[in-house]
Amino acid sequence: MYSKAFAPEYQGVLGSALSVNSSYEEVLAKATEEQRRSTLGYARAGLAVAEANRRLGRVADAERAWRDSYRAASRAGDSAAMAWALWSGGTLARQRGRLALARRWLAAAAECAERGGDRIARGYALAGLAETGRIQGDYAAVTELHERLLAEARAHGEARHTVWALEGIAQMHRNTGSYDTALAMFEEAAEIAAAAEDARGHAWALRGIADVLSVRGETERALELLTEAEVVCRAMRLESALAYNHKMRGNVLFRAGRYEEAREVYSGALEEFRAIGEPRGEALSRLGLVKSRAYLGRSAAQTEAELAELDETFRRIGLDHARSMLRRFRAELEGQTAA
Repeated sequence: MYSKAFAPEYQGVLGSALSVNSSYEEVLAKATEEQRRSTLGYARAGLAVAEANRRLGRVADAERAWRDSYRAASRAGDSAAMAWALWSGGTLARQRGRLALARRWLAAAAECAERGGDRIARGYALAGLAETGRIQGDYAAVTELHERLLAEARAHGEARHTVWALEGIAQMHRNTGSYDTALAMFEEAAEIAAAAEDARGHAWALRGIADVLSVRGETERALELLTEAEVVCRAMRLESALAYNHKMRGNVLFRAGRYEEAREVYSGALEEFRAIGEPRGEALSRLGLVKSRAYLGRSAAQTEAELAELDETFRRIGLDHARSMLRRFRAELEGQTAA
């Protein structure tokens, strides 16, 4: 049995004043007010400021806020608050495509949380490390950690963390071709998120379901689910999630052979990722654009030049799975040329 979703990053009095679905403008207003109360209060409220700004795509403000929160927590001698600040910093680093730095901050967060006796902070830090490895495509290294975190979340009835773990494991199954398993896990995540009133987790799960349905050829149903998820993203101003939603819409249209529509959607997603400083999403959108333009008649030489540049970008960021996708598309083009 799962309890209603809650946001442990909203700490102290903010925990009772804010919910997992609070608007980020409300979060910023209440957290800024709370920062005036004490050094520890400043650290805890600073975490909320950092997370709200990160999710709004204001990366410079988020960077300042998590570092300010960490320094205040350090002055107060609170290891748990330090852990949460480091978790926020590691999550932001991953969002910005700085994966090695993300691992560094998240590992430090796990150590601080263990020292401070904060089980939830430690779980979030380990989850961040698992997600970083998954994004890189290092499934062998992080599958066991994902599954252990899922078991812990289920045991404690933590809906939000259960949804996160289910979605992460489902994504790995989807990427390795186990579509039935992936779909079942995304659907379970959507059900738990909806029951726990976790709008953000529900939107991410809907995107995962849409992805698998699209692979199976259910284009219109996939587009309907993405539209449903987009409503949530816009209502909560989830800028990053909205951009990824649009990139997925491009994927769905591309798979359906609707290349001109896909090109337009990928172009819009690319601008959204650039606006919030998210290089991983930017690079993935560029790959979608290259693929769409190739099918719309772009020359082989221009396509190969862009693929070579993107391959280097993926290598620099550390996105091994994305490089595999690029190599498969390159082989596909070469096969068409040979034929």
